[in-house]
Order: sequence, then structure tokens, then C-alpha cells
Amino acid sequence: MIRNKPFEGKVLAILSGGGDTPAINSSIESVRNRASILGFKVYGIRQGWKGLLGDGDVVNLTNQPYNGYYGGTAIRSSRTNPFPTKNNPEDRTGQIMQNLKRYKIDILVTIGGDDTNGAAKRLFEQEGVPVIGFPKTIDNDLRTQSIHSYQGKDIEAVICPGYASAANGIANFTSIIKTNIESHSRIMVMEVMGRDAGWLTGSASFGGSKMSLVPECEMTKQRKDRFFDLVYERYKEEGSLIIAVSEGVRWYNDKTGELEVVYASNELDEYGHALLGGVSGRIASEITSKLKIQARTQITGYYPRGGRCCEFDRRLTSALSDKVMDLILREDYGNMPVLSKVVSFDEVEEYNCGQIDMSSIGNKPLPLEYFNEKSFTFSDSYKDFLTKIIGKREIPQFNTKFPKIYPAE
Repeated sequence: MIRNKPFEGKVLAILSGGGDTPAINSSIESVRNRASILGFKVYGIRQGWKGLLGDGDVVNLTNQPYNGYYGGTAIRSSRTNPFPTKNNPEDRTGQIMQNLKRYKIDILVTIGGDDTNGAAKRLFEQEGVPVIGFPKTIDNDLRTQSIHSYQGKDIEAVICPGYASAANGIANFTSIIKTNIESHSRIMVMEVMGRDAGWLTGSASFGGSKMSLVPECEMTKQRKDRFFDLVYERYKEEGSLIIAVSEGVRWYNDKTGELEVVYASNELDEYGHALLGGVSGRIASEITSKLKIQARTQITGYYPRGGRCCEFDRRLTSALSDKVMDLILREDYGNMPVLSKVVSFDEVEEYNCGQIDMSSIGNKPLPLEYFNEKSFTFSDSYKDFLTKIIGKREIPQFNTKFPKIYPAE
């Protein structure tokens, strides 16, 4: 006799919230496939938490074609916060609970970062909603408690779906910019997403950047003076220079004597975040005025968020979805699957995954071991970490040196 699947007739719903990455569709597809094996009907909640407000906005993902290689999220996203905030004091959790009941949703999988999964955890604790978080961020600063072993030392690192694809994108972007700055013997200050952490900024070093600035290293007056000295020395050695900077770099203002973050807009989202952007322009302007070297800016903007999901992220979302199935079978809700060990592509499997309580997610800055504050460069341990994720990369070089001709006496 063939027995029914263990969750026949039950409904699992998936939502994605916050910023998009190239790996969200892969995450949705992987979770959907495994939930279907267990017998679930699988729904997609459109536009994150917004899709559970009002009358709801829900689609059926069961037995539907789904392209997990396509970047972004086909069920859309938003930065909606169902809980009261300064900007929106209304408590909308009642609407969430009503729609979970109306659509007969038994289990909720929330794909997001600290904000989206933090809201899910509150619903689990306050309302008893069976939730499982799924990590997502290109900033790669969601605390996953992943251990990177390097030269006999264990370093707490982070691996989130979307980061590998974004890091590949930034490395490629940097290698393209490299030929421009060489042709014009200029300095390029390249701005990369990273509100509070420089994980993604480091990937520019795999494309040819020689110096970097990250939020973890506040640019005090003393550090700023040393930075300009090193920029001058490095430029004279190289003849051109790419400096990768995180959008959230704290930069010393000579006029006010304060450390400042540069905002593109003062408008806050529902989680209290303002839009960052423009610190690269301020740094480039000061390089030009103080060092008398032509400096330009390049903001990578939303570039790393888009495009095709890379193979590492495909494998990672698959392994984490296997862990989701394990959590469901054990009814171990309020947790999030994580990759426990920083391993190379062929070892990204469920046996190297674990789980963490969603209340302990938080944000994780770059470890001190990954960034040299004296030289403003990423260390060998960071390079080992990123090599495991995106592999070794050859930085393109134009190697021919032409003999100089001097006029006859």
C-alpha cells in the first residue's frame, strides 16, 4: 500500500522581503520543490509582508514552472514592516493573522535579512505562527555563525545566498573599470553596497582594486591623513588606482570635525533605514583637491543585485532547502538554516548545514582578521574565504612594456 505524503492537504507559503538578490528565485524554487515532495500545496505571498495585508495578494506556486536561475524574485518584494514603527504607528499584525487563516496557510517560510526574519520571529513568539527563516542578503552581514578555518584558526564568518552572485558581479565590474583608469592614468573611487559591513566591497579586490574603505574602519582625521599618503604612494607606483569603498563608510568632515555617513535621501523605509549613496564623490573630490591627481567616481548601485544566479548560490539554496525540510519534519519552527562551515563548492551540502534561532540572527561586521586598517587592504584570510566561494580569479593585465625612445644627441 502506498501511503500518503506526510503533509498532504497542508499549505506552505513563501514570501521574500527587503532588497533583491540574484538568488531569491533559486531559494523559492528549492523550497517549493522540497515542500511539494512532502505533500504541501505551495503558495507565494507577493511583495513580502505587504501581500498579507488587506485582502492579501497570494499566488499558487504548486506544479508551476519556476526558473531559479533568473535573478530577483518573481513573487516580488517590499520593505513592509507589519509591526508599529515611528513612521507607521499602526499595528498590522491582526491583518497578517487574518490572512494566514483566510488562505489556510499552515507554515510560513520568510526569505530575507534581519528585518524580514526579525518580523517573522516576532510573529512566531507573539502569535505562535509556525515560521522558518531563510537567509538572504548581498551585503552578507546576516549573522549565520558560519566558521571559516584558516591556518589553524577558526573565524566567525557569514555566507548568505545572493552574496556569491553579487561578489562575482562586483569582481567582473571592477576588472572592466580597470582598463579605463589605466588608459587615463587616473584614480577611480568605486562605491559598492554595504550599509554597515564591507563583505561585498572586498570582492572588488578580485577584479583589480588595490585599496578599500569599509564601514568597520571609521575614517577619523588620523586615518584619513594616512589614507591620502598611501593613495599618493600607491598611485605613483601603479600609475592608476581603483579604490573600492562601501556606501556606509564613516568619513571625517574637515569642517565639522565629525564622522559622517553620506545619504542619497533622508526618507526612511518602514524599518527606519535611509538611502545611502554618494560617499565616493566626496572622497574623489578630496583626492583631486589635496593630491592634485585626477579622480573619478563610479557607483555600482543596483548592479550586483541583478542578473543570473551563480552555481555556488544554486548549490547553497539547495542545501539550505534540504535543511528546511528537516526543520519541517521535526516541527522545529522559529529557526533558520545556515551553512555551518565555510567550504568550497563541492562541499556545499546539507551535512555542512545547521540551524540557528531566528532571534539570534542580527548583523555581523567584517572580522578584524579580514581587513588591514593600516594599509586599507583586505587580508589573505579574506582572500581565502572569498576564493572558496567564487574561486580563484586572474586579474587581466596588459603586460607588454614598450622601450622608451630618446632623441638623438
